[in-house]
Amino acid sequence: MRRTTVRRTAVAASAVSLALLLSACGGSGKSEAKGEPKGKASSSAPAAPAAPGGAGALSKEQLTKLLLADGELPDHKVSELGASDLATAKAMTSDKAECKPLSDVMMLQGAGSPAATAARKIMAKPKGPAVGADASSEEKVAAAMKGLGAVITSDTLASYAGQGATEAFAAIKKAGADCAGGFAMGGGSDKTKVKKVAPATYSAGDEAVAFTLSMEVEGGSDNPTHLVVVRKGNTVAGFYAISLTGQSEQPKAIVDAQVKKLG
Repeated sequence: MRRTTVRRTAVAASAVSLALLLSACGGSGKSEAKGEPKGKASSSAPAAPAAPGGAGALSKEQLTKLLLADGELPDHKVSELGASDLATAKAMTSDKAECKPLSDVMMLQGAGSPAATAARKIMAKPKGPAVGADASSEEKVAAAMKGLGAVITSDTLASYAGQGATEAFAAIKKAGADCAGGFAMGGGSDKTKVKKVAPATYSAGDEAVAFTLSMEVEGGSDNPTHLVVVRKGNTVAGFYAISLTGQSEQPKAIVDAQVKKLG
């Protein structure tokens, strides 16, 4: 594996503190966070309220039941979030206040002040045969790089009371326009530059918006990542997709499946 490729991948991962997404590549998938229910979520959970002025916000437990569960999405692995994942996400923010709604969705928090949030991380399963123990070092390196190239998507549900969901969605949409020229995000001295935010297309739910974000990596090159946000009643679903090798695409199959499960 070339050293420049390794460095480029490491920068893309560490500078944005995407360990919370990378851990989807392995581990038991068990949640370390308090209040996270164990086991597969039920697909028969109640749907989100049909209108933003209707019933009150859903609880974290209700949102968790509405999230996609492992086995519900072909060719993908759905994993729960651990306490370290959530701590990393909470530490992340934008250097520009007007861009914070975007960084909040990217980092599993939900824009504005949601009454409750719940999230999963979803990784596309690498295609092709698995590498056996007797594989050559070159084959193992190639398999590892292929795994790094898999698209990893965060799936975050945020519930709001009253007009909160409508207001949060409007803030995200406005941030996409206000931050077209880019922003920086990170935690502490660990920063990553998003060079630009461009509009993309997606339609679902009561209203939806999508963007392609160009993340700067080593050498000034761009790593395109994808953000999709859908409001369904009092619930706002946010999706952020990235591949550490820069070959990501809009996670339409994931968004479609999650929106369908919202009812």
